[in-house]
Amino acid sequence: QVQLVESGGGLVQAGGSLRLSCTASGSIASINSMGWFRQAPGKQRELVATITSDRTTNYADSVKGRFTVARDNAKNTVHLQMNSLKPEDTAVYYCRLTMPASGYWGQGTQVTVSS
Repeated sequence: QVQLVESGGGLVQAGGSLRLSCTASGSIASINSMGWFRQAPGKQRELVATITSDRTTNYADSVKGRFTVARDNAKNTVHLQMNSLKPEDTAVYYCRLTMPASGYWGQGTQVTVSS
């Protein structure tokens, strides 16, 4: 089994910044990618940003230029630096880890951006 522990969520004013972190532990063989998804009330879960083992990144259009995903392969950790936050970024943010034959979700961390 794999456990994902997230940290860094909270309440911030519009225009502010937050940094999310997620560390994976357990039976980790080979990681394809790590990243972040989010789910706002009444909406479907959506991709925010992902990064592969060779550091190829993928971002949602809505966060390009504001969010940066980074990964520490040695520590099985992924970070999401969120700048210029907007009220529409308010959501529960979930860490995601994918391996060749399986995928895992974190428990989620709340990000609230006030206007």
